[in-house]
Amino acid sequence: MKNQDIKFMKLAIGKAKAGIKKDQAPFGACIVKNNKVVALSHNLVWKNSDITAHAEIMAIRSACKVLKKIDLSGCTIYSTCEPCPMCFSACHWAGLTSIVFGAKIEDAKKFGFNELAVSNFNLKKIGKSKIKLTAGLLAEENLALFKFWKKQPKSKAY
Repeated sequence: MKNQDIKFMKLAIGKAKAGIKKDQAPFGACIVKNNKVVALSHNLVWKNSDITAHAEIMAIRSACKVLKKIDLSGCTIYSTCEPCPMCFSACHWAGLTSIVFGAKIEDAKKFGFNELAVSNFNLKKIGKSKIKLTAGLLAEENLALFKFWKKQPKSKAY
């Protein structure tokens, strides 16, 4: 783990906290290329009335616009939680080089999210994806996002 990995994950955590304060779900994502932030987003499912508006999807959409291409090879996504199968697939299709995540998909499920409990490692193996996976970066800080979110009066899972 490098200092820059911690820095980028902390940006994703900060973005997730900002989303929680706006009554969104406790997820954030940061996409980086050549040690520069390309996109930073939090979950927008409730705001957009769009079940696909996960933090990773929103960050991928933003990164594609910023870079003016759909090939995000050479980019890393830092996600506060292990991406769901939809988000993992989007990362794969976008050609992201790597995914770094904090909390596990099981953690989201424990907090009431309707997750398909399929790990990114299984998805990578089954799909023969070349994407590099790093799990557990700042896991406790990422898990704390769920606890902070749960204390909010308007917190609701999907």
